[in-house]
Amino acid sequence: MKNPDRKTVAKLTLLPNIGPAMAEDLRLVGIRRPHELIGKNAYELYAKLCEKTAQQHDPCVIDVFLAAVDFMEGGEAAPWWKFTAERKKHLQDSVP
Repeated sequence: MKNPDRKTVAKLTLLPNIGPAMAEDLRLVGIRRPHELIGKNAYELYAKLCEKTAQQHDPCVIDVFLAAVDFMEGGEAAPWWKFTAERKKHLQDSVP
């Protein structure tokens, strides 16, 4: 698992769970540098990605976004699937 210095990391692909395809997805929603993830809402990033690409992406993309935001905000480097339960609960709770 990649574990860069979050204060100095300059490339999205150096973040845990972020490869070239996910880095491109982040760029599509306006995230160019890792520090730009701080304070972002992973669910809003996902919605924006789906809107920009005119397709529904796998919900696991939310997990990856959650992991990236969490890491940049000071969390431990963790595999994206650690955030699956959080995403499922959030989506379940937001359904009327």
